[in-house]
Amino acid sequence: MINYLVFGASKGLGDAFVRGVPEQGDKVWVVSRTKPDNLKLSDGVERIWIQADLSDLHASTLVSDALQNETLDVLIYNVGIWEKEGFEDHYTFDNDDPADISRLIHVNITSAIVCIQALLPHLRQSTAGKIILIGSTAGLNNSNNTQVSFVASKFAIRGVTEALREHTRNDRIAVTCINPGELAAEIPYEEGSERALSEYNGTRIPLQDIVSIVKCIVSLSKAACVKEINIPAITDLNA
Repeated sequence: MINYLVFGASKGLGDAFVRGVPEQGDKVWVVSRTKPDNLKLSDGVERIWIQADLSDLHASTLVSDALQNETLDVLIYNVGIWEKEGFEDHYTFDNDDPADISRLIHVNITSAIVCIQALLPHLRQSTAGKIILIGSTAGLNNSNNTQVSFVASKFAIRGVTEALREHTRNDRIAVTCINPGELAAEIPYEEGSERALSEYNGTRIPLQDIVSIVKCIVSLSKAACVKEINIPAITDLNA
């Protein structure tokens, strides 16, 4: 039995993790602002919803308190908001509102740090604890993205991963950063990878691929630590 906690778990990649990673007998705490449909699944996995808004600095305490004294084996931090119209052709950093920039940095970086900090006591109870942070190929060198705040936040997630790995080394908690490229996130996980491949002609990565990578990391022994995985779309010339 493995105990998971997944942030950003109501839709897209987070929803895919909740549906596809745990196996019968496992327990998953599902963290999101809105109640997700994946709580209705009947597959032998216990799913517990923790309602939390990660823009609130007190969300970390709320999440940690919900676990009470339970052991946490795998923490998946899958959170990333971006600039309004950030991926539209007409987007320009010049028009970003300072308040929006501050909120993005808080949700993407500060919340990650304080939530992980709050959950470390639960991870230290595990015999093979793992922390998996979801970054982005936008946080890699020479990715040719112009979204200054989003790119900065994903670079930061890689830095958080590096320092956190050293902090938890003596606890034998492995810390991994996964940097996906453009995902077929609009295609529900339950509709399968073939639907995602056909919808985007193989130019976006099916959610199933990232789920498979996480399942592989989780299956590794406590002697191993995967530091970082970059997984761009094969057609992406900038990643």
